[in-house]
Amino acid sequence: MPQPALSLARLSEALGLPEQSLLALVANCDAAADPTRVALTVEEAARRLGVGRTTMYGLVSSGEVSSVMIGRLRRIPAQALSDYIADRAGATVALVA
Repeated sequence: MPQPALSLARLSEALGLPEQSLLALVANCDAAADPTRVALTVEEAARRLGVGRTTMYGLVSSGEVSSVMIGRLRRIPAQALSDYIADRAGATVALVA
């Protein structure tokens, strides 16, 4: 026999969370990136860097962040984000010194 659907109010009460907090958690559940992925979509890479999608596309098209084509899909190696940050950190340190 199927279980009746659990309402948001009952679920939030059972978890001890306000309904709004529970909704925010559910809305952001796809934002939790899989740390084992070696190639990211442009949107995933933008989220990891904390920039917008348009900015990320600009970084890719300018060559500041490397990317690869896999079939018809553009992917950004996760290591490319680390390299970009390291390059930027080096440039910042060089300007300060």
